Amino acid sequence: MLNFFARRAASSKDDLLSGVTVALALVPEAIAFAFVAGVPPYIGLYSAIIVGFITSVFGGRPGMISGATGAMAVVVVGLVHIHGIGYLIPAVLLCGVFQVIVGLAKLGKFIRLVPHSVMLGFVNGLAIVILISQFGSFKHFNIASGTLEMISGAPLALMLILILITMMIIYALPKFTKAIPSSLIAILTVSAISYGVNTYSNDSLKIAGTNKSVLTVEDMLVSNLKSKEVEKYKDEKLQEITDPILNEARNIGIDLKVNNVELIDKDNFSVDQVAFTVKELNKTPTTEIPKIVFFNEEISLPPFNLDTLKIIFPFAIILAGVGLIESLMTLTLIDDITGTRGKGNKECVGQGLANLTCGLFGGMGGCAMIGQSLINVNSGGRQRLSGITASLTLLILVVFFQPLIMEIPMAALVGVMFMVVIGTFEWSTLNTWKKIPVSDLLVMILVAGYTVMFHNLATAVLLGVIVQALVFAWKHATHIFADKKINEFGAKIYQLHGPLFFASSTRFIELFEIDIDPDNIVIDFYYTRVYDQSGLEAINKIAEKYIALGKKVHLRHLSNECKELLNKADDIVVFNLSEDPNYHVASDRLG
Repeated sequence: MLNFFARRAASSKDDLLSGVTVALALVPEAIAFAFVAGVPPYIGLYSAIIVGFITSVFGGRPGMISGATGAMAVVVVGLVHIHGIGYLIPAVLLCGVFQVIVGLAKLGKFIRLVPHSVMLGFVNGLAIVILISQFGSFKHFNIASGTLEMISGAPLALMLILILITMMIIYALPKFTKAIPSSLIAILTVSAISYGVNTYSNDSLKIAGTNKSVLTVEDMLVSNLKSKEVEKYKDEKLQEITDPILNEARNIGIDLKVNNVELIDKDNFSVDQVAFTVKELNKTPTTEIPKIVFFNEEISLPPFNLDTLKIIFPFAIILAGVGLIESLMTLTLIDDITGTRGKGNKECVGQGLANLTCGLFGGMGGCAMIGQSLINVNSGGRQRLSGITASLTLLILVVFFQPLIMEIPMAALVGVMFMVVIGTFEWSTLNTWKKIPVSDLLVMILVAGYTVMFHNLATAVLLGVIVQALVFAWKHATHIFADKKINEFGAKIYQLHGPLFFASSTRFIELFEIDIDPDNIVIDFYYTRVYDQSGLEAINKIAEKYIALGKKVHLRHLSNECKELLNKADDIVVFNLSEDPNYHVASDRLG
């Protein structure tokens, strides 16, 4: 990781200024994720405010930023689309309950099971996802075609120049002064340039169908609103066409699928098929930005009964898991950058309290935001004050300065995120891939690839941990072996080495020469340990085979944990425990 996030002492001034910087970057993110979730923009914004504030006060990682995120949004959208926005409230509340339980049960420590290869894949995949997601900021709504299209020509060149200016300020300013976060200066500078260009530029620089040369947050919001309304309009018109056709087909005993009927294929939906004219498009979807105010519409809650619980339970479980995994992974990343250590269990409780509060106010829930957390760290934010400042500043911007935040150019925000990408990606992996085990390299690629393809960070991490665990188990399955010797009493001693668990149990059984062994067998576990029921079953099988031949089996040098396992399983394991009072019992400090 490049040294954009250098370790620096905590400062209240840095926390305040970095909080303001993060608040500016939170606006388009919260709005965009609200659209992803299928909820109004104001829900995304006040969800970011509530989650950000609560986690900053009660969370376990000072300096980490939380809010409405894409990871949670992709889960929420399914619930909202199928069952309606009313089910979102109890689902988010239940999600918060699960997260608090995880924190109180101290299960957050299991984040330490994430291998370094998974962490590297996660970070690199995340950087690529952030990079790809920024290209949506280069699009605007074309009223003629009713679609989002990439800008081109002079407006594209101008946007690229402004992005470059933003990146240069962020890179160069800290070399002269660190009194003010470079990201904040870059946003303000490019915003001033953008305002001047949009005010005084001629028509040759303006984006087609608009009166601007530089896209702003307002343009992004309008484009998303109009594209959503066009999709809704298309769905309604499509339904008008398909219903009569499908009804007639059913009447004559034919079951047609909509996408199998060429004339009503939504993917190839054309303006001619439904007289979809520019005039109608201008009348139907609104071009006006709705004011972002709280509680501007009533939401009907579902009945609190078992049927509702059955609907929201799987969504709540997934929301809780996704939120905690992404938050704990972000916590680990910020720990590494700042050289400090957060408290995973406390962060779980903080995330749970935030989602409980967010659910009570009808929000979409949230978790840690990696991009904004890195902006905060890069800007000097180290304490809880930075997150609190970010959430309160966002509240002030939404309530009192909405016209100003709508004029922030997307080029400035894209430039900030491009620098986050450069600082996040582990460039060292490009040079060290030949020096690490092939299995670690494959896990790294798997996690990064899954993250990029499916934009699901939590599942990518779980997949990586599972694969790495299987690789570990496979490698250690061959590490069990035995030194064999006959003692002065004629008993054969098997001195075991290596772990005995599910993957090595078959190899363990193959070590014994049952038919030719003497009447007394000693299995010495001084250098090994029994880890699971598969190991117990393996011991049971060996004991049964020896007993069937009239031979005695003695188990020696078992650790206390192994003895406990064997005592609990005395009904399935047959053995004769032989102990020597002079030997040292192996201990497990991690037990």
